[in-house]
Amino acid sequence: MILTPEDITALLLTLKVAGSAVALSLPFGLAIAWLLARRRFPGHVALDGLVHLPLILPPVVTGYLLLVTFGRRGPVGAFLDQWFGFTFSFRWTGAALAAAVMGFPLMVRAIRLSLEAVDRKLETAAATLGAGPVAVFFTITLPLTLPGIAAGAVLAFAKAMGEFGATITFVSNIPGETQTLSAAIYGYTQVPGGEAGALRLTLVSVALSFLALMASEVLARRLSKRIAP
Repeated sequence: MILTPEDITALLLTLKVAGSAVALSLPFGLAIAWLLARRRFPGHVALDGLVHLPLILPPVVTGYLLLVTFGRRGPVGAFLDQWFGFTFSFRWTGAALAAAVMGFPLMVRAIRLSLEAVDRKLETAAATLGAGPVAVFFTITLPLTLPGIAAGAVLAFAKAMGEFGATITFVSNIPGETQTLSAAIYGYTQVPGGEAGALRLTLVSVALSFLALMASEVLARRLSKRIAP
């Protein structure tokens, strides 16, 4: 059950991709969750559906859409490559983007539920005392939403660690560059005698995902106790 150097590389890359995916998506997740929870506007239902679309689309479809959009010949990918020399396709950054997209609905859902649970009377009281909207958000709303933010971030992290379909469609399975744990497990299953390696990485993946879910629960409880009156 000892990990090989290639296994360790895949593990470290998975953690890098998952961490980058959360960092990339968290500001957008918080903003969109706030819009969905606190505002009603034309297209509200459409935005909510668009956010949750990766949950119901086949991951391969999501990966293909990312490829035609952010690939070097795609509208966004070509622009980034021409003007900034930055590419997503077949790079670890593309794996992070795919993981961020797949974990985004879970993050937004957790944050939105936390925002909707905030007592609006506290915000009204702060505004009555002279606090502006920005001050109310950062002193009242955001602290009370922290448990949901933490839970959403950890859930997105766990989802990113297990992402496979969208990632392999968008950035392929390149050892040392885009080969995450899931892709490495798939690679082991495609070669004779690879069952032991697949089992080894499967156990590692299960352990990491379980630890992430436990961390989400513990962190949410601690933050809830800290902000409790």
